[in-house]
Amino acid sequence: MDTLITLFRWPEYLLLAYLGGAALYFLVFAIAAHLYRERTHGQRLRRARVAVLLPSYKEDAVILETARAAGEHISTHHEVETLVLADSLQADTVAKLKEGPARVLEVSFENSTKAKSIKKGLEVIDPHVDYILVLDADNVMAPGCVDALVEQLQSGFRVVQGQRTAKNDNTDFAVLDGLSEATNNAIFRTGHRVLGLSAALIGSGFACEAPLFRELMDRAEAVGGFDKELELFLLEQGITIGYARNAVVLDEKIQKAEAFVNQRRRWLSAQFIYFGRNIGRGLRLLLTRGRIDYFDKLIQFILPPRILTLGATGLFAGLYLVLSIWWPLSTSGICWIVTFLATATAIAISLPARTYSLKTLKSLAQLPLGFWLTLKALFKLKGANKKFIHTEHGIDEHS
Repeated sequence: MDTLITLFRWPEYLLLAYLGGAALYFLVFAIAAHLYRERTHGQRLRRARVAVLLPSYKEDAVILETARAAGEHISTHHEVETLVLADSLQADTVAKLKEGPARVLEVSFENSTKAKSIKKGLEVIDPHVDYILVLDADNVMAPGCVDALVEQLQSGFRVVQGQRTAKNDNTDFAVLDGLSEATNNAIFRTGHRVLGLSAALIGSGFACEAPLFRELMDRAEAVGGFDKELELFLLEQGITIGYARNAVVLDEKIQKAEAFVNQRRRWLSAQFIYFGRNIGRGLRLLLTRGRIDYFDKLIQFILPPRILTLGATGLFAGLYLVLSIWWPLSTSGICWIVTFLATATAIAISLPARTYSLKTLKSLAQLPLGFWLTLKALFKLKGANKKFIHTEHGIDEHS
């Protein structure tokens, strides 16, 4: 009987080790994030030419506002040119875009991807631009965004990620998605830079030296996980990705459950696929060239989503606490409770002070549904990376 019980406990121990390691990872970088200091340029900045690329696939609901805002963005030091890559937009949307401050390039593909649109854009922008900035169709740059990104680029980084933050908080899901973005910024960008590692790229709100970006895009073939592919190319070459916390980019957050599942399904699929393809190379690069950044990125790919870590550890911790009414709390029970508290602490200290509000408290009621939907997405990964999964944007003012 004891042997049978031990046999059944092994899966629990493995799960505890996996989630415990993830909780420790989150906590270490969340604490480090509080030691962050923006790196500043010690010399006068040189004037630069910046091309803003705006890929837009069926984003008629948001692209007019985004293109106008990008085209009118003011830089105190640099020349900024915006190019909208219009893929499958309605004719009247394209006509209105052409009346605005941004240039428009209509593109069409049998199987559309973000990488394909960007490659077309690189063919028509000024070949002498210094830097390229990539936005999503729902992104709006806050004042000073371009200047902050270029300052970091001219301080020694060749590619810099800006700080994406929530544009909307009109639904409980949007609030939760915004909180997730904020914890990502703290753990995977701010905290990583403090400890000397690269900031994580997102698919938008980042800027790169133009020649380097062209080289990266020549190699890019991703259907999903465009940003993951670029990250691995950069880290393989030993290029550190910087972070400009002052370069704020407003990003529309998921408002409905269906979009939440699709988005998480796309993200998780890309991460697992890139981990499987590159773990062998990552180990070789770590042992032969000391590419810690590259190996750390692969670790990030197999980390469980924080909402799953929080939910699973909370369930086990709660179960053991209930059982402790009748039996003494076991060592594994204590470990589950500690892991849950570590995860919750990492998330809590990652959130900016402005997010501590009644609206945030109200949104926490959606955590169980968010846990279930993320778990659902985890079991629907098959085929997610073979076809572009589009997330529709457009803030519902009546939500």
